[in-house]
Amino acid sequence: MPAAAIGLDSPVPSGYGEHVEIALFQPDIAGNVGTTLRTAACLGVPAHIIEPCGFPFSMAALRRAGMDYAARADVRRHADWAAFSHWAAGAGKRVVLLTTAGATPLAAFPFTPADLLLLGAESSGVPAHVHAAAAARIAIPMQPGFRSLNVAVATGIALGEALRQTKGFPG
Repeated sequence: MPAAAIGLDSPVPSGYGEHVEIALFQPDIAGNVGTTLRTAACLGVPAHIIEPCGFPFSMAALRRAGMDYAARADVRRHADWAAFSHWAAGAGKRVVLLTTAGATPLAAFPFTPADLLLLGAESSGVPAHVHAAAAARIAIPMQPGFRSLNVAVATGIALGEALRQTKGFPG
């Protein structure tokens, strides 16, 4: 089923740019995308998918983790990094990369409503040129000896902190 038929790729809602947003760079795992879109829908946060995905992007692929919430998320798909980067600059968004190589711990980073949290692919993160293009690089502190958190879990943790700081939680 094409994305447009499942409520994804809708025109940019009027609320875009008014609060923190999230973006997934070339995600590999449909379940993580579904979970992330569910989180975005529940919290009223726009989400971006930077293609190509490592799976055929469809409601069927997202259904298990996203349930019926994924179709209710405000999702914008971008053909590639160049298209996304152009959109983000035009929208006045500050791209904040979550990375295990982040220079700033999550709780020490001052978020603004213009921030866009970018998370890399589960298998490879983001390439060097995307890393370099980010306005900031933050890390979620973890116990020594652990490499990384699940992308969907990391999204929820970072998004929660960003929404707390910007008073962006619904209601």
